[in-house]
Amino acid sequence: MVIKESEFDDSLGYALLRRDMGTVWDTAKDERMVNGTMDPELIQRAKERAVRAQLNSADGDTCETHDQFYRDHKLLLVLFRGLAVMPITRSVPGRITFSWRSAASIYAFCFYLVSTVIVLVVGYERIKVFQTTTKFDEYIYGILFVIFLVPHFWIPFVGWGVAKQVAIYKTMWGAFQVRYYRVTGTSLQFPHLKLLIVFLSIGCLVCAIVFLLSLSFLLEGFALWHTSAYYHIITMLNMNSALWYINSRGIRVASSSLSRCFRQDVAIECTAAMISRYRFLWLNLSELLQALGNAYARTYSTYCLFMFVNITVAIYGALSEIIDHGFGFSFKEIGLIVDTVYCSTLLFIFCDCSHNATLQVAQGVQDTLLSINLLKVDQPTQKEIDLFIQAIEMNPAIVSLKGYAEVNRELLTSSIATIAIYLIVLLQFKLSLISQQIPVEIIENVKMLQKQ
Repeated sequence: MVIKESEFDDSLGYALLRRDMGTVWDTAKDERMVNGTMDPELIQRAKERAVRAQLNSADGDTCETHDQFYRDHKLLLVLFRGLAVMPITRSVPGRITFSWRSAASIYAFCFYLVSTVIVLVVGYERIKVFQTTTKFDEYIYGILFVIFLVPHFWIPFVGWGVAKQVAIYKTMWGAFQVRYYRVTGTSLQFPHLKLLIVFLSIGCLVCAIVFLLSLSFLLEGFALWHTSAYYHIITMLNMNSALWYINSRGIRVASSSLSRCFRQDVAIECTAAMISRYRFLWLNLSELLQALGNAYARTYSTYCLFMFVNITVAIYGALSEIIDHGFGFSFKEIGLIVDTVYCSTLLFIFCDCSHNATLQVAQGVQDTLLSINLLKVDQPTQKEIDLFIQAIEMNPAIVSLKGYAEVNRELLTSSIATIAIYLIVLLQFKLSLISQQIPVEIIENVKMLQKQ
């Protein structure tokens, strides 16, 4: 459920509490009176609020003016559109939209068809390895290279398929920033975010190139021209990690800013109307956090599965090399370790960003609410404080991928435990194969001694 503009206006007009109390309040007087006296500062604040109340978060031009978050991370969205992963556009002011017949979607189809041909050609070359080798460990390397091609084929499902939900989520940011300005009187700012995104975008491209060239150099049979099928895939994985980090950072910055403004306003005037406004603004922020997980549920569910499988296979391959040849590290082992570190880093970033974002959403606001001396405020204000605390308790700050998994550090530890279990099973198979080969070698040695 999305908080509608009419519902938000009701909260700003103090209508909900008035209905609950069964009394009629003079809103203009309530805004300017403190303990029965006129305060010039509060009168000025009330006038400014009246001017800001004319803004409408449903108006596209107003959202365009206040949507600083979109302007800061626009480059990342352009790169996603260039890779044909997320063909969403800013077709009208203040609105991000998706259409199957848009120019971005047509470009995505064409790019995907061309890249699919390249991926199929390279994939066929990689599958031929299974027919030309009899070594068990060579199969491991072949499986790894095939696994890295799989994300290309789920782009229509996890990219285009969720583009409409992602467009709605991005548009919600504009509405939230207008409401933030109406309540706090300050525009929401994201310090250094634009510069950070430039570095992240360049880093995603550079890391993809370095990673693939290192694998081509370290792993036998991975020809340099084969990397042409992997560049857009690895870049997409890197950018998915960067996008999640940016979205989580945006939530964290918004939470910190809201908490700071709430603390400052409570120190100036702690009224029921003000608490009510911040309660609805906080609920809007909580809604953004939940919408983040719901919009990208498909994308990051498959992202996590890919990382789990890749890390498991890579670690198993490295351990198999160590079991067979000892601890003298070869290029193959180093290549598998590089793959493990790369996927583990992306998985850690994904889980840690969500954990840090959820910690900030409720903590600052809750601390301010609990610090208010209830003996010094009137009964309506006490009731609003109770409603605010109940809202925080009933809307826990979690990022859920549509209920399939909660994204936090616990997801990271449970993933490590699952990977460890699979590695134990796979290594048992490996050791059983070695134990079956020992008697054969002994018999051959005995036969050679008899011939001598």
